[in-house]
This record gives sequence, structure tokens and C-alpha cells, in this order.
Amino acid sequence: MLNTLKRIAKNLLAITWIRRVYETVNRATLETFGSSRALTHLWYFVSFVTFNREQSAVLRGRRDYYRNKHRDRLTHVELRRNIHRLEKGLVMRPRRDVFARDYITETIEFYEEAVTQCRTAPGTMEQSEMAWAHDVLTEYFRVAVGNDATVEAARERFERAAYPGEFTGKVPYVKRALSHIEYDDLEELVTQRRSVRWFEDRAVPRELIDKALLLARQAPTACNRLPYEFRVFDDPDQARAIASIPFGTAGYGHNIPTIVVVVGKLESYFSPRDRHAIYVDSALSAMQFMLALETLGLSSSVINWPDFEPLERKMQKKLGLALSDRVVMLIAVGFAHPEGLVPYSQKKELDTFRRYN
Repeated sequence: MLNTLKRIAKNLLAITWIRRVYETVNRATLETFGSSRALTHLWYFVSFVTFNREQSAVLRGRRDYYRNKHRDRLTHVELRRNIHRLEKGLVMRPRRDVFARDYITETIEFYEEAVTQCRTAPGTMEQSEMAWAHDVLTEYFRVAVGNDATVEAARERFERAAYPGEFTGKVPYVKRALSHIEYDDLEELVTQRRSVRWFEDRAVPRELIDKALLLARQAPTACNRLPYEFRVFDDPDQARAIASIPFGTAGYGHNIPTIVVVVGKLESYFSPRDRHAIYVDSALSAMQFMLALETLGLSSSVINWPDFEPLERKMQKKLGLALSDRVVMLIAVGFAHPEGLVPYSQKKELDTFRRYN
């Protein structure tokens, strides 16, 4: 017994010594190469594998953005972006008589492509998106009263495109009155939502998932592009297999009835400056999704997704993801087990994370 205790103590001392050596070397390296952008560039030039997948995904996404511009697609992100830019011009106060002249021709080109697809391949494009583009352009040309040659040429092309649908009123409007939901009601909801890891052994109705996703899509998103997908897996074997891939599900992944993989679509962007938008927009949407689940009697837990190449490859193969697709997070969904516990998770005090001016 005494020998066993000595061996354990020796092993613990060895682990402590290894950890301290690692921290010392790591800290010295970080102090050196983190002291300037030039040295940081040198560090990542040598250890380029660290962010290689992210760099490849951004570049592949930009390539696919331009490839897709002349393909038939369910949704046209370049058209969505420009139509939303027109909406922002329409809501400006004061609104200029002529605006968007620098991108209205490009917008009409996108619109013509979409109308052609609707005619030649009916049912292959979202009808609501097409109607929204038509209505906003109709409103734009109605209020563009200035005598501008570029705008007038675009107007003629818009009319020649002859979209067969009717005007449905999908244009900027005065915001409705304040909600009847009180602050206390919202506080109760967000406080009720906790990260649940223990679920009942019963299936999650798909109609509840879909209802929650309808609210998720209402989250703010840059230029209304919604650059993400929610990949839902409710087959028990598939759910368990996917839940076992990330690090954070050890010990409880086997009891997750439904798992959602939130995937960012870098093909939605033509510039690397927007590469972070998939994370911002999908996170906003995911939060509304989880709050909606709470109102439907369901619980959830966010599962962190690390940028770790072996896991990235495994998930890419499992889901059939393109290189430009980036997993943002996973969300476990189910009915909370009546005896399952949740962490207390004390939050930071307001003064800790809030700063004015």
C-alpha cells in the first residue's frame, strides 16, 4: 500500500514538473512571437497548418461565390445582399431622390439571372426571395424621381425582365407597436434556459424543431444573407455518432435524442473581410432557436466546436461538407430529464463586462 502511494505521488510530481516546463516554454514563445505583428507573421509562416483550414475555407468560399453567380440556385446571396442595400436606402431619413446608382446596374443583372431561372426552371428558387426582390425594386424605381441616366437604364431593364409575379408588399414599413411581452417575461425565459445535458428517452417532434427554426431565421444577419444551415439529426444512431465527435460530450453524448450542427456558409461572401459574419449571424440565430425551444417545452445545450483538424476532417466526412462549410457549433436538443441536474454557472456581475463611453 505504501509503495503504491509513493508511486502515485511520484507520478503526480512528474506531471506537475512536465506542466510547469510546458508553461515556461510556451510563455517564453508567446512573449517573443506575440510582441509584434512581424514576429507573429513569422511564427505562423512556420506553423502554417494552424489556420490552414480556415484560410482554405475562406478562399474556397470566395471561389464558389463567383462560380455560383451564374448557376441555378435555391437562394441567390448576391441578390439578397443588394436588395437589402436598397432597403436601407429606402429607409434613410432624409431619403435622397437618387441613390444606389453605383450598384443598381449590378443589382439588375442579379435580378435578371433570378427571373430567368424562375422561367426556365420553375420551383428551383425560393419564391418568397424572388417576390421580395421584385417588390423592393418596384418600390425603388417608384421613389427614384431624379433624372439619372444610370437609374433610368436600370429601370428599363427591370421592366423588360417582366417577372410574372404580382406585387406583394414586401417593402420597408413602419415598425409595429411595442410588444405586449414585458421585460420580466423575457427575463424569466432567458433565466429558465439552461444548458441541459440529460434528456428523456423520447423522440423530439420535427414540427417543434421547425417552429423554433422559423423564429431562428428572424435573427439579425448581415445584408439579410442568412449564411448558415441547421443540419438536424434525429435518428438515434446518427445522433449518437455525431454527438461523439466533439470533445465536450464525453459521458452524456449517448443520451442526446436530437443533435443540430450549425454550419456557416463561406460561399456567401466575395471578400475575406466578411469571413467572421458566418459566426456572428449563426450565433444570433442559434440563440433565438434555443429560446424558441424553451417555449415549446424543449431543452438544449450548446456544444463547443474546436478548430482541430482531426475533428474537422471527421465531421466533414460524416456530414459531406464542402471545404467552404465551417461548423460553428452543435446543439443538443431534447426533453429535459426530470431528475437531471444543470450547473449553477454564476454569471459575471454587470460592472465586470459593461463599459459606457
